[in-house]
Amino acid sequence: MGYIITLDSGTTNTRAILWNPSGERAASANASVGVRNTAIDGNTRKLSAGVRDVLESLLRQAEIGYEEVEAIFASGMITSNVGLVEVPHLTAPAGAEELAAGVQEILLLDICPKPICFIPGIKNFDGPITPENFEQMDIMRGEETESIALIHRYGGDTPMLLVLPGSHMKFVAVDCQGRITGCLTSISGELLNSITTDTILADAVGHQFVSMDSYDPQWVHLGARTAEHCGLGRACFSGRILSLFASEDHSKIANFVLGACLASDICAVSNSTALACTLDTRVVVAGKAPMQQAMAELLSEEGCFRHVLTDTLTGEIPLSAQGALQIARLWREGQERKQ
Repeated sequence: MGYIITLDSGTTNTRAILWNPSGERAASANASVGVRNTAIDGNTRKLSAGVRDVLESLLRQAEIGYEEVEAIFASGMITSNVGLVEVPHLTAPAGAEELAAGVQEILLLDICPKPICFIPGIKNFDGPITPENFEQMDIMRGEETESIALIHRYGGDTPMLLVLPGSHMKFVAVDCQGRITGCLTSISGELLNSITTDTILADAVGHQFVSMDSYDPQWVHLGARTAEHCGLGRACFSGRILSLFASEDHSKIANFVLGACLASDICAVSNSTALACTLDTRVVVAGKAPMQQAMAELLSEEGCFRHVLTDTLTGEIPLSAQGALQIARLWREGQERKQ
């Protein structure tokens, strides 16, 4: 048994962790590089250099060489058409075992002397996309590893809905066997960022996002209810009306706008054909406060679900790394069986 490296590369950042043979973190490294660089430059040189740098940083920190590394596992947008290697999505349903079986080993000598094991993403279904069925389709690259970590932690004999907040809000459906059966994505995080920084609302919210210290559930719910009845565009302008005539407190308006943006996600979960959830589906909301808290409260209090939990156990190690390590262990077991 040797060291394992897990690597998560997204749009703008790459994070890597070195795990010792006992499964403990031995080193970590980050780089501000991702597939955005490939999209802009038209080549993978910056991404390749960034991945090479973080891998070499791990080895320096642990004072080991590549000969002591058993395998390197990569996930996220690095497996897309603007990543290092495009790996086809698996088709749902798929769990940890299917992901381990779908790993593709590719040797990229300009990065390192060992093959990199690329973990595939997951798509909702196969077949042609038409104007009649396109809304059922969704895809993920990276969230599958986060989901595997949460399934390991909270999964059982009941269906789950995993909520992964971020610039792209991701909802992941899981069946009783712990397999991902589909996902739903929105850009509510990007919308919130744009509204907060690049619209007429920027002054009303003080150019700031809601912090945990300024979190106000009453105003979050007011924003959500307004957007439900009047739509996001009208709700946001209503935030300006409130700032001019009802409250000069920027944090209250920021909470209002947060609720308005999340309301569209509540609507999507309730009505989208990409997911099939019931009132009794167990919901687990990950991510950081206050986004995590706001989403959990809205999903529960809007009557969407009876059982809503918030994940408070992730700690310093990202969910993506935890899930990738589980997939790596299953992959190792599969390799041993072949021998």
